[in-house]
Amino acid sequence: MTVPRTVSDVLAEHVRFEVECIDRMYLNVFVPELQRTGQVAGYLMRHRGQPIASTALVAPMSKQFVAGIYDYAAAHDVPLVHFTKGQRKDDVMHEYLAGFTGTDQVVFIGVAQEKAHVFRTERRHNPITGAPFPWIVTATA
Repeated sequence: MTVPRTVSDVLAEHVRFEVECIDRMYLNVFVPELQRTGQVAGYLMRHRGQPIASTALVAPMSKQFVAGIYDYAAAHDVPLVHFTKGQRKDDVMHEYLAGFTGTDQVVFIGVAQEKAHVFRTERRHNPITGAPFPWIVTATA
């Protein structure tokens, strides 16, 4: 008879985490279950409890997330750097690192506008009744 192993046991034997140097981190979120319009509609209606699937429901969540980052920056006196188009982020980082004497801290939070895959809601109409209904489509923003 074999004893069941925990995920922790398996990872401890097969995964090694090592950081030699890090000068920046990116926050990318990928949720496999939310990659298709039907999955997004299901999430908005079932998980978020909304009567209709509209991506307008996502904006408050995004704004709350961004506000949390801004609150963190203000509470910890971390500068927010808004990058301009074409600006080299590495150059900005090296400027901040030149004056950095600490060992472990967030030096700055960079804000950049990158193109991303998004979902949008458009209004469509029933061809028979003419009644409008929301329809989720993919786009870039």
